[in-house]
Amino acid sequence: MNKRTLLGALALGVAASVALVGCASGTGGNPGGAGSDTQSKKITVGVFNGWPEGEAASYLWQQVLEQKGYDVTLEYADAGPVFLGLAKGDYDVAFDGWLPTTHATYFKKYGKDLVDVGAWNDDAKLTLAVNADAPIDSIDQLAASADAFGGRIVGIEPGAGLTEAMNKKVIPEYGLEKMDFITSSTPSMLAELKKALDADQNIAVTLWRPHWAYDAYDLKDLKDPKGALGAAESIHTVTRTGFSDDFPDANTWFTAFKMDSDLLFSLENVMFREKHKQSEYAGIVKKWMSENQDYVDSLTA
Repeated sequence: MNKRTLLGALALGVAASVALVGCASGTGGNPGGAGSDTQSKKITVGVFNGWPEGEAASYLWQQVLEQKGYDVTLEYADAGPVFLGLAKGDYDVAFDGWLPTTHATYFKKYGKDLVDVGAWNDDAKLTLAVNADAPIDSIDQLAASADAFGGRIVGIEPGAGLTEAMNKKVIPEYGLEKMDFITSSTPSMLAELKKALDADQNIAVTLWRPHWAYDAYDLKDLKDPKGALGAAESIHTVTRTGFSDDFPDANTWFTAFKMDSDLLFSLENVMFREKHKQSEYAGIVKKWMSENQDYVDSLTA
């Protein structure tokens, strides 16, 4: 091989190498080009046990993201473990952070490892609810009327922020220590609520807005003159640190995410008012999405 032929062959080899490097840099971990999400597109959502607004938002976003080519896994746990999982990086996002009161403890504990992406609903409120025809209208009347409610208040999960508010503020401030505060799970509370209402009995339960139970049953919120349950709150999307770098597109969509209570109620109602298996939620949400297509399209506009 003469000198000219050798130099030509070397030049071709260098050009081929540059082309290969260029292809690799254009199709590796950043398939959509600068600023687009990573190639794996695997997102894990932490979902609070028994919190229907968070479940509804999580299933909605699972469908939206999967239509965009993501692989989305929903993992259920109580609120505390979800916040811990976000802080450790086991979960990527959760859609049910209540601020400034209900989940303030978790933000204080894990704040440096969490990112508050923003509020998607501003009509959240912790409540102590009773049947609409109950003989009282305010929490400060409950202790004197404890017998009318069987001497008990039916709560939700022990680790819930609402349960913490009841134990640390509502019960001591309103002198409810002689009543039994029963905690187990949200489904158990809802079953107790339905059972009492069907039997035309008084019942007091810890609840919150937005919740489909207010559409399904005739309830009223007890007034809270001492403000022990806090003022209206906002529901926030929370991610692990680094999520916006790994998934800039999804993070942009989450930042812009808004859902008013009427729209949320309509999604919750089709998911939870009737008893459905969890495996049926995806199909139910898809149908709801088809009936609210303009809104769904706006989520990733």
